[in-house]
Amino acid sequence: METSPGNFDPEDLSIREKFRRYGERKRQSGSSISPYQENSVPKYSGTRLLFDGQSIQRQPNAALFLEDIKLEVESFEADHSEGTPAGAQSAFKRRPSIDSHGISDVDAGIDPIHRVGSHSLKSCKHEDDILADAGEATFALFASLLDSAFQGLLSIPDLILQFETSSRNVSESIRYGSTTWHRVVEDKLMRQKALLLLDEAASWSLLWHLYGKGNEELPEELILVIHLLLSPTTSHLEACQFVANDHAAQLCLRIVQWLEGLASKALDLENKVRGSHVGTYLPSSGIWHHTQRFLKKGVSNSSTVHHLDFDASTREHATLLPDDKKQDESLLEDVWTLLRSGRLEEACDLCRSAGQPWRAATLCPFGGLDQFPSIESLVKNGKNRTLQAIELESGIGNQWRLWKWACYCASERISEQDGGKYEAAVYASQCSNLKCMLPICTNWESACWAMAKSWLDFQVDLELARLRPGGIDHLKNYGDIVDGSSGDGERESQLSAGPENWPFQVLNQQPRQLSALLQKLHSGDTVHEAVARGCKEQHRQIEMNLMVGDIPHLMDLLWSWISPSGGDQNVFRPYGDPQMIRFGAHLVLVLRYLLADQMKDTFREKIMAVGDLIVHMYAMYLFSKQHEELVGIYASQLARHRCIELFVHMMELRLNASVHVKHKIFLSAIEYLPFSPGDASKASFEEIIDSVLSRSREIKLGKFDKSSDVAEQHRLQSLQKAMAIQWLCFTPPSTITDAKAVSVKLLLQALIHSNILFREFSLISMWRVPAMPIGAHTLLSFLAEPLKQPPETLYSFEEYNVVESLKEFQDWSEYYSCDATYRNWLKIESEIAEVPPLELSLEEKQRAIAAANETLDSSVMLLLRKENPWLVSDENNVYESTEPVFLELHATAMLCLPSGDCMCPDATMCTTLMSALYSSVSEEIVLSRQLMSVCIQQILVGPTDEKSVSFPGYMCGQPFFMRFNVTRTADGVNVTISPRDNYCIEVVVRCLAVEGDGLGSHQLCDGGVIGSVMAAGFKGELARFQAGVTLEISRIDAWYSSNDASLEGPATYIVQGLCRRCCLPELILRCMQVSVSLVQSSEPPENHDELLELVACPETGFLHLFSQHQLQEFLLLEREYSIYKMELQEKTLIES
Repeated sequence: METSPGNFDPEDLSIREKFRRYGERKRQSGSSISPYQENSVPKYSGTRLLFDGQSIQRQPNAALFLEDIKLEVESFEADHSEGTPAGAQSAFKRRPSIDSHGISDVDAGIDPIHRVGSHSLKSCKHEDDILADAGEATFALFASLLDSAFQGLLSIPDLILQFETSSRNVSESIRYGSTTWHRVVEDKLMRQKALLLLDEAASWSLLWHLYGKGNEELPEELILVIHLLLSPTTSHLEACQFVANDHAAQLCLRIVQWLEGLASKALDLENKVRGSHVGTYLPSSGIWHHTQRFLKKGVSNSSTVHHLDFDASTREHATLLPDDKKQDESLLEDVWTLLRSGRLEEACDLCRSAGQPWRAATLCPFGGLDQFPSIESLVKNGKNRTLQAIELESGIGNQWRLWKWACYCASERISEQDGGKYEAAVYASQCSNLKCMLPICTNWESACWAMAKSWLDFQVDLELARLRPGGIDHLKNYGDIVDGSSGDGERESQLSAGPENWPFQVLNQQPRQLSALLQKLHSGDTVHEAVARGCKEQHRQIEMNLMVGDIPHLMDLLWSWISPSGGDQNVFRPYGDPQMIRFGAHLVLVLRYLLADQMKDTFREKIMAVGDLIVHMYAMYLFSKQHEELVGIYASQLARHRCIELFVHMMELRLNASVHVKHKIFLSAIEYLPFSPGDASKASFEEIIDSVLSRSREIKLGKFDKSSDVAEQHRLQSLQKAMAIQWLCFTPPSTITDAKAVSVKLLLQALIHSNILFREFSLISMWRVPAMPIGAHTLLSFLAEPLKQPPETLYSFEEYNVVESLKEFQDWSEYYSCDATYRNWLKIESEIAEVPPLELSLEEKQRAIAAANETLDSSVMLLLRKENPWLVSDENNVYESTEPVFLELHATAMLCLPSGDCMCPDATMCTTLMSALYSSVSEEIVLSRQLMSVCIQQILVGPTDEKSVSFPGYMCGQPFFMRFNVTRTADGVNVTISPRDNYCIEVVVRCLAVEGDGLGSHQLCDGGVIGSVMAAGFKGELARFQAGVTLEISRIDAWYSSNDASLEGPATYIVQGLCRRCCLPELILRCMQVSVSLVQSSEPPENHDELLELVACPETGFLHLFSQHQLQEFLLLEREYSIYKMELQEKTLIES
């Protein structure tokens, strides 16, 4: 909806007649420079990332620095390719692409005219991109302003004004900032976009007038002047005081000021664009020259006036010549436009410049005093005592009443004689004669202004009528007629006969309350059809709700426009017009701060609940448009759970994005949210990260893919888990509170979570394949740089158990280094196996031998650690309790065949597995330790019901829920199994903690009873179960729990001991495998005997970690090694 009077179009000159404008117009059509280019919103352009011509930019993280280098190289290559001639490009490109921006060889024969046309199309496309960016720039601009307000640099009322100015500037930039011609459709879209932003500016302006402007107060010096000089009082002073104290009148005043301000700004825009202004007439252009020349000729015509004074038409019942009449109507149209814009002085000046000072006197009585009932007008009039002198003689309000009545009679007479509609409207606007104004109000703003001003003036007139002698009796009579108690039509006619009864003459035209005024705007019988149609526009509905103060309905209205339609309620997907979503989000936040003291009960619930939905939708829109850096400003205003969900969702979607994108999300969260939980209603960065890390471990394998085995699926899954750690490896900005401590806390949290993942990754990396455990090595690469800082900086945070965490991380780093050397050797061996022995070179053989020796040396070094055994916890870290304590292990796993195929478990298989887990230890241990093993089959389902417990997860990239029917008992968890088929199982093992296993020190460091039970499953050696079937772990946790099965704290030693049970025997077996290969290659290792002694030594306890099958494999490898070594010795003896 336009904010200018009428159907205003600054560039449409056809609506102005030839005699309307005499001044020279400063047209810009011949210039290539747009008048709005300097005010247009700048387009964000990419700059050099590393070198800006003066200095080298530094990044806080090595990953960001490396990505900068990559982007710089790509940018250089792109610039180089753009500068390459077309012929050179075709020489480099063997297959020219139809999508290429360059000119391929195929285009060599194309007519140059077509190329010029293609260039012009690209130019138009480039211009469209600039205009689109100008609209998109409002997102960053509004976010910056809002952030300044949140930081206290900008008050909320000033923020509203900045929003209005920004919307208006961007609208002008889109509409008038282009210097290129556009097609009709493109031009129409640009007009619509600019118009929507103008509508938004109007809504911000109304919000400021209603809620941000505050109550006007008289300056102290003026109050003293009023008390001393304006005694007795004046009608204007009484009117100002009445409007200041009466709610309805004050509301009307603000609406009138708002609408006049919009119209005034529209005139300024017209002047800026066209170089002309309404009312640019030559002096004395309103003297009726055509009629004057006609009278000088002596021609007599009864229908034409015979005199040129301003009363001639009324006195002689004649008219001017048509040309002069059109000139007058044109003049009065501009007078109406200026009055509609609140420019009374300009309207009077226009009348005087046109040679009609008498008309200026009728518009501005009392010596030109500003009679508008506002404090601003009172201040403007200052010490002028003209009105006081007049009213001392005639009585308070008497001259005011006479002038109003005269304006009313003039408007009625002009209307009855079918005179100029603008002349009737000009005088009707001075006396609340609404029926003479509405016919020329062809847009919503004009009609609303006419009604609001008419009602405001009527209320002031009523108040002044009350002040005159006998005024109360008159008001009672008015009340009787309004109520319908006086059915005498003659009584009404008598009351309305003269000026003494003013303002009864216009009583029936006025609304009784604001809702009735707005209802009139909807009435097609009362107003122009364009006005009724305008009431259906979005911003008009917003403005009407703001006027009546129905904020809850406004929230519902905004949400209905942008919310998902139908049954689709995915709040993570933005809907609706982006500009409306942006406006709605900012309106919600501004209203929350403006109306903070008024938000109670239902009102507060509505603006918080629905408002959160709107702000959340806008945050997701910014995220979808790659404005991740702006999201934090809005997310910080959401309820705690919504803010956490939003950031978790974004981090999961951008898990595999570039480092720069992830860094933007990191900064967006850590800069606008507190790091640690404090306020229960606000989210914190720690809560977000905890949720991200927890959910990252819940990523499940999809349905088994026959094209890849379980080992490969676990390897790829581990990478997704490891990527979540990168959120903790960014350096916090120095601007946040206690940045150094936050940086250390993030590192320690990354360290702790990495150790958890290392344990899981080690249990799925038992497969003897060349492929590296990509998840573990990704973790090591992420933490390589952060851990370079001195360890002393970490030790001050005792609650994180820094020493133990660092030690475990170093243990895993060494273990995966050994694992990497072994897999490297496997890769070399597999490559050699493909080459016939006779064709194998000496270099290749030496390469394999060197890799094997490196594997042995690193592994034996890890095993030889006596002072600091691998993955053995500190003896001081013990758990003591006087109450019975239980141990629980929760594991998610898949059943895998020796071939690598995944089994699909059913209820029978789960029952069998449960029995096999029991059988892995003696019956005595089962009874004494109260061992209970529960196998839970996961069911992939949709929404959960009330009787279920759900855990979120992902299947093939799509979210799903794992639902379990759970019943808590005194003994632990009892789970019923659903009959549906799936590929995942949950295993829960629970037993009583005893001294040496759960309580006190853990000397064996083997995970205790639970470690023994689970190791049998991981090694595929469960009794009474299918031979060779292993549990491929996806997630594993161990806990201390109370007698009522509530979890109390992590029992890390169980998982660490389980890793020792599985990893160390496997490491030794790999060493044996490498030793056999070396002796087979006639290069027996020097430390083989040392390895055997380590396994056999009771002090190391390695033999205790071996299962029966592992021990058998160890002996078989040793036998094979001995055979090869004896053969080598025989060969050596024979050769010697």
